[in-house]
Amino acid sequence: MTSVRVDSPTEGRNPTTTDIDRLPTADVLRLVLAEDATVPAAVASALPELARAVDLVVGVLRSGGRVHVVGAGTSGRLAALDADELRPTYGLEPGRWTAHVAAFDGAVDGEDDTATGTEVGALAGPGDVLVGVTASGRTPYAVAAVRTAAARGAATVLVSGNPAAAAGSEVDVHVAVHTGPEAVTGSTRMKAGTAQKLVLNALCTATMVRCGRIWSNLMVGAVATNGKLRARVAAAVAEATGEDPQVCTAAVQDAGGDGRVALLSLLAGVPAATAREALAVTAGHLRDALSLLTGHRSNPNG
Repeated sequence: MTSVRVDSPTEGRNPTTTDIDRLPTADVLRLVLAEDATVPAAVASALPELARAVDLVVGVLRSGGRVHVVGAGTSGRLAALDADELRPTYGLEPGRWTAHVAAFDGAVDGEDDTATGTEVGALAGPGDVLVGVTASGRTPYAVAAVRTAAARGAATVLVSGNPAAAAGSEVDVHVAVHTGPEAVTGSTRMKAGTAQKLVLNALCTATMVRCGRIWSNLMVGAVATNGKLRARVAAAVAEATGEDPQVCTAAVQDAGGDGRVALLSLLAGVPAATAREALAVTAGHLRDALSLLTGHRSNPNG
């Protein structure tokens, strides 16, 4: 096998899969899955940097700032998937966590579009954070966004599969997950994409936990927009409070489907409107809101 110099470990040729095109189906799958199985350990190796990224994002959100996540191809689509789920799952307000995906119409790929990347980066400023996601660590669209955001005073994070990425030295936190070469050379939607999915899931989930958007491990912040979700939220509130399910169903209804408001209303014995005000004061942090409400009730003048 001829060795070819590449600029990113995700683009190298994998010596264990050079004969993959000659194998029967079951053996092809074994090789692919064996490569995939290495990803969680690679992500775990980046835990210290990932924790720093979470703490950075938590600080931004709790101070009223915004999160922008930028990527092209698989990276961007995974970022969009996570961003789309944060409001219905955790009740995060619109515009607080936004994904920006490079355009792709089947003929033109926006991965190299530095002008649009620069425009996206300009949306972030002081008090915000921009997260660039790129397997190679050098995608022009994402890197342009990161550099522009940093120049405007925003905090920046790079999620990449390349520990040696030049842009990694320019950001506040570089979460580099070394997954190595793919089973099919250059197909970074595979191991690198799986790593990005794990990192993005962990980043947003841990952020929502640290921002107090869940109670224990219960998803009380889900937006109850249909019968199934209303039942799920009411069940979570009942689990958290120990109240009768019918009482919790009524509380969720009175809270306009907001399980966090219903939970606080029941635990603190206050009207839904008062619970909602407490959440606004504490940037949506449930336990801080409860402390505020119970302190208010025990000391009306405080």
